[in-house]
Amino acid sequence: MIPSPIRRRTVLAVAAAFAAPKVGRAAGASTLRFIPQIDLAFLDPHWTTASVTRNYGQMVFDTLYGYDLNFQPHPQMLEGDRTEDDGRTWLLTLRTGMTWHDGTPVLARDCVASIRRWAARDPFGGQLMRATDALEAPDDRTVRFRLKRPFPLLPYALGKVAAYMPAMMPERLAATEPGAQIKEVVGSGPFRYLADERVAGARNAFARFEGYKPREGGPVEWYAGPKVVHFDRVEWTTIPDPATAAAALQAGEQDWLEQTVPDLVPVLKRTRGVTTEVLDASGTLGMLRPNFLQAPFNNRAFRRALVGAFDQTAMMQAVVGDSGQYHVPCGYFCPGTPMASEDGLEALAPQDPAKVRAAVAASGYANEPVLLMVPTDYQSMRQLGEVAGDAMRRVGVNVDYVATDWATMLARRNNRGTVGAGGWSAFITTWTGSDWLSPATHVSLRGQGEAGYAGWFTDPVLETQYQAWFDAPDEAGRRAVCAAMQREALAEVPYYPLGQFTQGTAHRGITGVLKGGFPSFWNVRPG
Repeated sequence: MIPSPIRRRTVLAVAAAFAAPKVGRAAGASTLRFIPQIDLAFLDPHWTTASVTRNYGQMVFDTLYGYDLNFQPHPQMLEGDRTEDDGRTWLLTLRTGMTWHDGTPVLARDCVASIRRWAARDPFGGQLMRATDALEAPDDRTVRFRLKRPFPLLPYALGKVAAYMPAMMPERLAATEPGAQIKEVVGSGPFRYLADERVAGARNAFARFEGYKPREGGPVEWYAGPKVVHFDRVEWTTIPDPATAAAALQAGEQDWLEQTVPDLVPVLKRTRGVTTEVLDASGTLGMLRPNFLQAPFNNRAFRRALVGAFDQTAMMQAVVGDSGQYHVPCGYFCPGTPMASEDGLEALAPQDPAKVRAAVAASGYANEPVLLMVPTDYQSMRQLGEVAGDAMRRVGVNVDYVATDWATMLARRNNRGTVGAGGWSAFITTWTGSDWLSPATHVSLRGQGEAGYAGWFTDPVLETQYQAWFDAPDEAGRRAVCAAMQREALAEVPYYPLGQFTQGTAHRGITGVLKGGFPSFWNVRPG
């Protein structure tokens, strides 16, 4: 139910008093008021896989290439590119006139340093660098890759929309050790981040970068083509309660609500001037990620026994109700995309809890506490966590359900110790469909052990298959590799897929919202 006007105004008044910056605003400045899915806690797009950081990163930083709606890369910061030596040399030419937000020119050596830092964290980037003999800046406008072997996916890597974002930044910031966060936000994107206006947990603000030079020509699709800004400012206001956020949009106190909850969509649809739509047809995918360094998930038999405990339909209905905005069964690649496969998905069918309980007991499970971290400031993750926790309890697992906020969970999941030493057993998270498009972007499907994604899953077979995907001669070969990877994942269980659902957005008084996925703030006009 939408809160009463009194409650809504009270909540917003408190938020405004807490969040209002002590700065002036230019007379007549146009401002786009946006409610993000969650507070922006981390500002380094090379450091975290958090979607909200990637979304902010695409405003403030820029990338060498940008994807269109078909996930095809187009030059973005580049005037163009060319290959030599039968594809073993790539020459990327920067556009003229680009500057960083501090007024200094964008140089090729900045991009070289940025690529190196990003690739130290990103699996796709790491694969590119393993194919690279030398990455150089022979002059101020040229980035040169000299490769050991042809790597035709280079533009896909340098323009990827999945985390980690291949953001370009000045060389002095890109010199920051990859495991540490940058201390200053300076990009070359269409917006400047206003650090002095940030209020943790409540507010972030951005100003149009007057020095930004959009590229000329190309399709205006998602992250491809000219990024033309029509607002002077964008203000992100965090409103955790979905009903209060929806009421703020209805009342005209906010312009754009990033994520709508299904229960409120009918109310928003009936509100004059409010538009509801789905930007990303690839949807959102749920995941329960175990910790493979600690009992009980270091036991393969236990992991496999638990597969039958999870009912993806129940998971999805907890998130979107009976709206039908979900797809099950969901395997290890985004349903409806070229690399998705039906191979082995019958294993994900829910089983009788008594049968699963017997398999759990037979696995050697010794009633170890399973500390399940659930970020409750994400409504969809909270709902998935509640159903997952209940499902595990029903089959005899000793679940310690820890409700936390997103930022705290991200910090705690770096702890590799036991539960008693402040560690964890599993956590709930979600990914966008673009994150699960292929092995190149799918960080949670890797078997890199302690060098990989939190949970530290080890599987040499998956790693061999990962390399085979890059070596495959054509799409049919890559699809065959992905089917084999899914079969291996179903046997080893790097994580439990929980289903795919589509997430709506709602806005009023604006036009030009681009389709494709997460929100982009160029092309949007006052309407």
